[in-house]
Amino acid sequence: MLKMKNTNFLTANSSIKDAIRLIESCAERLAIVFEEDGTVLGTLTDGDVRRAILNGIDISENVIKAMNKSPITANILDSKSKYDELLVKNNIRSILLLDSKGKFKKTYSQSESGQNLLDGFINAKNTFSFAVIMAGGEGTRLLPITSNLPKPMVDINGTPLLERQIENLKKIGVKKIYISVNYLSEVIKDYFGDGSRWDVQINYLNENKKLGTAGGLSLIKNINESSNFLVINGDILTESNLLSLYNFHIKRKSMITIGAVNHHVNIPYGVIRQENGRMIELVEKPIESYLCNAGIYALNSSLLGEIPKETFWNMTDLIDHCLMKSEVISVFPVYEYWSDIGTPSDLEEARKKY
Repeated sequence: MLKMKNTNFLTANSSIKDAIRLIESCAERLAIVFEEDGTVLGTLTDGDVRRAILNGIDISENVIKAMNKSPITANILDSKSKYDELLVKNNIRSILLLDSKGKFKKTYSQSESGQNLLDGFINAKNTFSFAVIMAGGEGTRLLPITSNLPKPMVDINGTPLLERQIENLKKIGVKKIYISVNYLSEVIKDYFGDGSRWDVQINYLNENKKLGTAGGLSLIKNINESSNFLVINGDILTESNLLSLYNFHIKRKSMITIGAVNHHVNIPYGVIRQENGRMIELVEKPIESYLCNAGIYALNSSLLGEIPKETFWNMTDLIDHCLMKSEVISVFPVYEYWSDIGTPSDLEEARKKY
């Protein structure tokens, strides 16, 4: 694997997992795949990886299966304004600069332009209008820890889980946050107040009775119906790129976008593949993969008026409602660190991570 200043490089023998590590470690959020002679084969971004997962490609597979074979390039002798124009036109972070023979010389990234050109650089127009954290659950599986403490307030090495979520929202430019509360709500309210200590605005959705994972959204008032917002369960700890989720949601013109984690199931037996009673193959102890609900959602705010008031409604009910209306519902793969802090062992693993 090649490595040069400012950018990390891959060979044609690298895996998608190798690409993920490099994308997450470099400022350009870009991995470049080279032939042994230095010829550029292609590039991978966060979006390329997620598209590959949606197409059923495992991250252990070869990087060539996921890469963009026609990346945006420019001549090394072109002007800086030409580079900036390409970044804006294609809505990308980086371009490859080549010499007259088509050989790679360097990357040019948005950070070098000295201007805020792209939606990867946060402002109020290209992130969620607001976020909702569903924090009303009792956390019975975490007893006795949650006897006197709401589950979202469990300590992750000195910082409550809920505070980590708020800090992550602030990083992507979300300053307006609703917290849906029920169980031991005063603990959350006393700790966060109006959010000014974190330079955010916090409002509380007071569930006088349990309203499920979507019912609390009916308590939100006076919202622009053309906006889009984030909903995250209060027991989720993740490093997922939430700005990428926003862009994915907007680009697909979705009513709902569901964050999904890849869950692997080890089958302890030989699995028979058959058609009409005739065996096709016998696979010994396969590992099956499924995209599972990650408890993270991007929603169009027009849905708020369709959630029944003061009624127990889960997010699955809202999704079914949209499916019946043939609304666009998209799936956004989460390949970064993700954990549902539901049990003492989950909590212990999270504390090891942080």
